[in-house]
Amino acid sequence: MTQSLSDLTQQMLDVARRAGADAADAIAVDGTSVSINVRAGSLEQADRSEGIEIGLRVLVGQRQACVSSSDTKPDTLAQMAERAVAMAKEAPEDPYAGLADPAQLATQTDSATLEMYDPSEEPDPATLQQDALRAEAAALANAGVSQVQSASAGYSRRRIHLAATNGFSAGYARSERGLSCVAISGTGTGMERDYDYDSRIFQSDLRDADDIGRTAAARAVERVGARKPATGAFPVLFDERVANALIGSLLQATNGTTIARGSGWLRDKLGEQVLPKGLSLVEDPHRKRTSGSRLFDAEGLPTARRAIVDDGVLTGWTMDLSTSRQLDMPSTANAARGTSAPPSPSVTNVALTQGAQSRDDLIRQMGTGLLVTSMIGSTINPNTGDYSRGASGFWVENGEITYPVNECTVAGNLRDMLMTIIPANDARTYLSRVVPSLLVEGLTLAGD
Repeated sequence: MTQSLSDLTQQMLDVARRAGADAADAIAVDGTSVSINVRAGSLEQADRSEGIEIGLRVLVGQRQACVSSSDTKPDTLAQMAERAVAMAKEAPEDPYAGLADPAQLATQTDSATLEMYDPSEEPDPATLQQDALRAEAAALANAGVSQVQSASAGYSRRRIHLAATNGFSAGYARSERGLSCVAISGTGTGMERDYDYDSRIFQSDLRDADDIGRTAAARAVERVGARKPATGAFPVLFDERVANALIGSLLQATNGTTIARGSGWLRDKLGEQVLPKGLSLVEDPHRKRTSGSRLFDAEGLPTARRAIVDDGVLTGWTMDLSTSRQLDMPSTANAARGTSAPPSPSVTNVALTQGAQSRDDLIRQMGTGLLVTSMIGSTINPNTGDYSRGASGFWVENGEITYPVNECTVAGNLRDMLMTIIPANDARTYLSRVVPSLLVEGLTLAGD
């Protein structure tokens, strides 16, 4: 494609105006992705995709509509705009729809400072395949591993540009390099599996393929002989790999869309204690080399660091312009969007205060209970916070891991659970969600 994304989005705005739109915004995404999967020492699957996707939102008064396409020819753009305007005229009025005021728009838009894009050459498919084969071989070198379910390596890059009739126009680029391995131990009905993976923006930061394969294998072998745990009320330690899901439930309950609808189990908790004193949950969209970083949101507003929970107290909601207007509060500049839908609120990078103790320290502290390393399924009541999930991991007796467990259910209420959490100090700080292992008191386990 010879036309720049900036020119393309401006062309979309021009045709929207000509078609009768009062206002409009446009997004263009030019992307490439490569994925290599190996199995039993041979290439199993190779995928590559590349292309451009565009999206246009038009506003006619307080009515809006969105259209998208992968065709960027001028005639197609004109047809898109005409369809969008016709759709908007038939849509119901939305008193909260609208673009940002020009005075609200971000002025710092050079995203190169965030280091979200690795400028090095795209890896050759043969290099990706070799990485995946190395991970598989390292896993199979463990005598306890019966097979490797999958070993994969991938690369992707995207260039994104946003523009609107209020004068905003800016773009950025993202890249990602990933590697994963899933190992299986045992045979027949005694099979157990576990995994390891890494995903980074810069190739130079990616963990070694051998290390990923060895870790996946060791985790799978540790699970040999898993059985159901006891039923009753016990402390539960959520391993760092899964603890993020607990904080994700809190973030979902503080999303402006949920609150604007009058739902969510935290809807009446603004300004109240939702985490233990001393713990904060901070969003920082400006962390370098982190996948969720951005200088501006999907509506062109400047992003900023903020505490969603400060010293245990819930301080605010996650909002875009529409939800902020509904709630009569300033936007938190958290709008995100794809090509086929209007903006909606979404968090960027978040970090929970880490504790002073290691995961092993918390295992000793919990006495008898469950260490959860994997979760499946989910039943969470969005209005009450009632929580139930399938889990597997390790049973702890007298502060020591005694045997692996599977096929159990962990249940409680998120309000109560989050008020008792004790964080470890093992969070991976390069992730977009930095959440350590979390010890939770008094959950209900359903096992035998």
